[in-house]
Amino acid sequence: MALDTDAILERRALRRRLAFWRVGAVALVGALVIVAALAMRDRSGPDGPRGAHIAKVNISGVILDDEKRQKLLKDVAKSHAKGVLLMIDSPGGGVTASEEIYDAVRNIAKDRPVVAVVGSLAASGGYIAAIAADHIVAHKTSITGSIGVLAQYPNFTGLLKNVGVEVEAIKSSPLKASPNGFEPTSPEARKAIESLILDSFAWFKGIVQERRGLDPAALANVSDGRVFTGRQALGLKLVDEIGGEQEAIAWLGSKGVNTSLPVREWKPKSSGFEMFGVSGAAAALADAFGLTSLANALRRSGEGVVLDGLLAIWQPS
Repeated sequence: MALDTDAILERRALRRRLAFWRVGAVALVGALVIVAALAMRDRSGPDGPRGAHIAKVNISGVILDDEKRQKLLKDVAKSHAKGVLLMIDSPGGGVTASEEIYDAVRNIAKDRPVVAVVGSLAASGGYIAAIAADHIVAHKTSITGSIGVLAQYPNFTGLLKNVGVEVEAIKSSPLKASPNGFEPTSPEARKAIESLILDSFAWFKGIVQERRGLDPAALANVSDGRVFTGRQALGLKLVDEIGGEQEAIAWLGSKGVNTSLPVREWKPKSSGFEMFGVSGAAAALADAFGLTSLANALRRSGEGVVLDGLLAIWQPS
């Protein structure tokens, strides 16, 4: 009788273990289906709000190469948005990344009016994004301008000399990988970099002149790299109006946009794999144990923030 009882208990325990693993397997399959569905959604047609609306798009922080942002801007161009609010709060960033935003916004503006709203800052590359709009609204104390281009690189020659380290290089030509920070910059290398900067600066000034309708004297007055407040920028024709989102929507109304339409914010979509990625799971686990700093570092680890190449950025000392 005892053996029968033991056998019954063992069978019950076995059934419970099997039930647990079955539930776990079903949950795993369900999670994989969700991830696959989210991934497929990201590869499908345009995301974002549907129907007639006024789209709100944020350009904030340092401007870097960003595939999600570019996809979002392409989706806005294909959407049913009747007008676009481009909310800018950026010191600029990479010249090429800023150019990509400029081109994408001009593409959006082919089919509907676009108005830029300057928050605290739209300088350098941020201003490149702003002038892509058809109208620029700024607060009285907003900072804008900083029309210019720069290239920066560290010079470690003094440090290396102090620690007794020499970096040797075998190059196919004198200007290969120059300047590089490991040797004094030669006049030839400096001249080569300056030519890149001046060419990009000419492009920057050209689109400012074209978009803002400035004559050569007015352009020279604003393109020495300095920044301006919103009030100063209005007098210099760098912005069109003092105000904020309300004034921007009113301007859209003057261009035939129904201002009673809902204002809907567009945000970049995260892919299913990113949502359920290893770094995200590790960050959640770190949060669970109260390791907030580690969790934040893990979330940033996949962002790949790199500011490289020629820069159109305002860097206050």
